[in-house]
Amino acid sequence: EPLWLGSVKSNIGHTQAAAGVAGVIKMVMAMREGVLPQTLHVDEPTPHADWESGAVRLLTEPRAWESGGTRRAGVSSFGMSGTNAHVILEEPAGASVEADGRSLPAAPAAGARVLPQVVAVPLSAAGAPALAAQAAALRQTVSGDLGDPGDLDDLAFSLATTRAALDHRAVVLGNDRQAVLDGLDAVAQGRPGPVTGVAEDGHLALLFSGQGSQRLGMGRELYDSFPVYADAFDAVCAHLDTRLDRPVRDVVFGGDSDLLNRTEYTQAALFAVEVALYRLVES
Repeated sequence: EPLWLGSVKSNIGHTQAAAGVAGVIKMVMAMREGVLPQTLHVDEPTPHADWESGAVRLLTEPRAWESGGTRRAGVSSFGMSGTNAHVILEEPAGASVEADGRSLPAAPAAGARVLPQVVAVPLSAAGAPALAAQAAALRQTVSGDLGDPGDLDDLAFSLATTRAALDHRAVVLGNDRQAVLDGLDAVAQGRPGPVTGVAEDGHLALLFSGQGSQRLGMGRELYDSFPVYADAFDAVCAHLDTRLDRPVRDVVFGGDSDLLNRTEYTQAALFAVEVALYRLVES
């Protein structure tokens, strides 16, 4: 199979410091569409290169990017000052190819989503009156447009990731629509209940408890609800299990409290839970 050669410069010209990322964008789009795009404004390869001795070909016309194997592309960025940057891109594992040749990530397994038991609905505004108005406006949305239990989770996610975090903030916690409505009412009316405050500059410190705080099943609901927590917990356990007689996960989620209270398992279990908690908060 030849190595197909193209250039993003033929599409958009000189891009200075953006040349590398422009090439990355072009090749990601090419993978997604299943097409090797032609290099524009070129009739034939330069005669100053020996095109016969190697399996390198110039893309003078678009070609279907067959998916017989994993699609990969190398992106190079060369500069007159000596810049020589190169990155290799590879399509996502398990990508599927549509009938029109487009490469799409594999769909998540059905039923993989687990809704959290409690959602945190964040609000923010430039001042206290605006924060109350935000809560009142959001209450109308919650009371009217949310039907499926997952809608509340989607609302919380969207508010956390798509809205600006201004100085005056409130967080409403709830496990169902009514609890969230009650919390929004409290913010709108200035009553105590939700977590409220004004953001200030400062540092965050996390302090985890030591031996004596362990309990059977600790973190199990988080493990089942949040993949970030589960992945971190499993990763720590994978390292610790090589040094212990029993898997840490089995001890934590098992039924033998005496075993969990043995120091070697207590310390390992608490460390795994605390790392997973940090990764969850960080995410």
